[in-house]
This record gives sequence, structure tokens and C-alpha cells, in this order.
Amino acid sequence: MSRLSEKERFASLEQEAINSMPYLGSDEKNLNNKEPIILNAISGNVSNKASLSQDELALQVKEVRPWIHFVAGGLGGMVGAIATCPFDVVKTRLQSDVYRISYNQTIKSNNAIIKGAQHFKETFGILGNVYKVEGVRSLFKGLGPNLVGVIPARSINFFTYGLTKQFLSKNFNQNNEATWIHLVSAACAGITTSTATNPIWLIKTRLQLDKSKSGEAKQYKNSWDCLVKVVKNEGVGALYKGLTASYLGSCEGVIHWVLYEQMKSVLKKKSIQNSQDPNYVRSSWDDFNEWAARSGAAGCAKFCASMISYPHEVVRTRMRQAPMENGKLKYKGVFQSFGLIVKEEGLASMYGGLTPHLMRTVPNSIIMFGTWEILIRFLSDNF
Repeated sequence: MSRLSEKERFASLEQEAINSMPYLGSDEKNLNNKEPIILNAISGNVSNKASLSQDELALQVKEVRPWIHFVAGGLGGMVGAIATCPFDVVKTRLQSDVYRISYNQTIKSNNAIIKGAQHFKETFGILGNVYKVEGVRSLFKGLGPNLVGVIPARSINFFTYGLTKQFLSKNFNQNNEATWIHLVSAACAGITTSTATNPIWLIKTRLQLDKSKSGEAKQYKNSWDCLVKVVKNEGVGALYKGLTASYLGSCEGVIHWVLYEQMKSVLKKKSIQNSQDPNYVRSSWDDFNEWAARSGAAGCAKFCASMISYPHEVVRTRMRQAPMENGKLKYKGVFQSFGLIVKEEGLASMYGGLTPHLMRTVPNSIIMFGTWEILIRFLSDNF
């Protein structure tokens, strides 16, 4: 009987040792940097994250609570939108046919470099002109509905993307990331976001294009007045003008997320490689450099995605603008609008406002993703 008790006690001690192993530290390394050891109680095998390859470590999905993605995404989007709002006003005006005629009066050079320089000069010229003629507040015209749209849009986008990625990775890919997971997650996030926020973007566009004529008052007093007049005069369905183009524009979000994830994976592999060096001592400067590199990767990915998918932005703006021709809507659908714009204005018009768009979206992405990364870490560690 006493022998049996000894066996039971030994088994109990063995189980306690197994359970405590993941939390044991070492005098040689800081406990916070110590990778947990996992013992398989059945086979007796011992494994450590250090035994995994760099690729396997980089592909592992770190689980983050969904509400953290929601809050961090919304706040990141808000900071980026405020910082880059003036360029958003210029971009929207250059996309519009009403402003395009009055602004694009300079004869463009055939030289690509000179033409690009003229485009930059034109962009800053419009910023200066808006400031002188309409005042500094006009540089932030539409910021109210923009923030009302950006905060929920970014919250929904980051929340849907993060939740979908975690679900697919956990249930279909052994908790590892993959390009197809990024594609599906980004597509789901884009479609969900576009459907939920299209009315807000339509109001923002109408307000930015509402320019008072001499002796006449502006058409819309504020965001609420714009919403009421659109619904009253055009119907509730008018709030979803340009939605098809927005769905098409989800391609930009997909490209952006996929490129960003690929770049981030490369940076993560490099960080893991450095940490495996026995002489490597991590510092706060290393943390800052990695954060800056990931933020820069977001900007680079946005630049590439914008260059590929920008024409849909012009089509979407024209459809939301809703100009009339012979008593009928001039732009009725995505493909009809594409064809009509190219026919009347040339293929180059599909890239109207590209310079201010890039000058807005690239730094916006850097600021937004940088803020998102900081908040993800802060909220995960403290809540």
C-alpha cells in the first residue's frame, strides 16, 4: 500500500514538473525573452520554439482579441485622416470633371519627368489657391464626415481582417499564415467595410465638391443638410451610388494587405535571425527600427496598390458626384463610366488627382499602421 502511494506521489510530482516547464527561466537570459518549452506527456519529447525554422516562426499567427483590432484600427485611421485631409480635398477636386477643367489649364510637357514635376507643382498650387481663396478651413472641408467614415471604416476593416485571418489560420492552416489567407481576409474586410460606410463617403464627396458660385449660396450647409437633401431629392438608393466601384476598389485593399503581410514577414524573419545570435543584445532602438520598418512597409505597399487600382477612384468620384446631362444621369454604372471618361477625356484622365492621392494615402498608411501597431501592443499588454 505504501509502495502504491509512492508511485502516485511520484506521478503527481512528474505532472507538476511538466506543467511548470513552460514558465521556467534561465540565469543566462532574461525571462521575458525565454521561449516556452513544451513537453509532450505521452511521448516524452521536448520541443522549443527555437527548434522551429525561421520561416515557421515568422508564419505563426499571434492571437489578438478582436476588440483590440477594432479600437486600434479606428484610432489609427483617425490620426492618419486628420494629418492628410488637405491632400484628400485636392485629390477629390482633381478627380471631378467640374474642377478638372479649371485646374488643368497648364500645357503639359511630353517628357515624363517634366510632366511629373508639373503635376507636383499643380498639386501644391491648388493647395495654395484653396487656402488663399477659400480659407484654411476649406483645406479640411469634409473632415467631419471623413472622420465619421474613417473611424468606423478602419475599425470594421481591421476587425474583420484580423478576425478572419485568425479564424482561417486556426481552422484551416495549423495556426500559420499564408498568402491565400491574406487574400480572403482582405476581400472580406473590403466588402464589409464598403457596404457599411458608402453613404458616409458619398456625403463627404458631395461636400468637397460643393463650391459656391458668385452671388449664390452653397448647395449644402453641413453633413446633415447634405444627407437630408440627397435622400429627399434622389432617394435612399442614392446613398449607395458608387458602391459597385467601391467593391471593385476592394482590390486595392487586397493588394495592400497582401504586400504588407509579405514585407512584414521578411522583416520578422530578419528579427528572428538577429535574436538567435548569442552575442545579440536587444535594445529599445531595435524595437523602434522594426516598428519604423513595418510602418514604412505599409506605405510602400499602399503606393504599389494605388498605382495598380487608382482608376476606380475616379469612376467612384464621378458616380457619387452624379452630374446630369440632358436631364439624365451622365454616369450610370462602373463600366459605362469607364468607357465614357476614356472616350471624352482620354486614358490619362483615369489618373487625375493621382499625385495628391499618393501624397495622402502613402503617409496616411504609414501613420495609420504605425499607430495601429503601437496600440495593438499597448492594449494587448495592459488589457
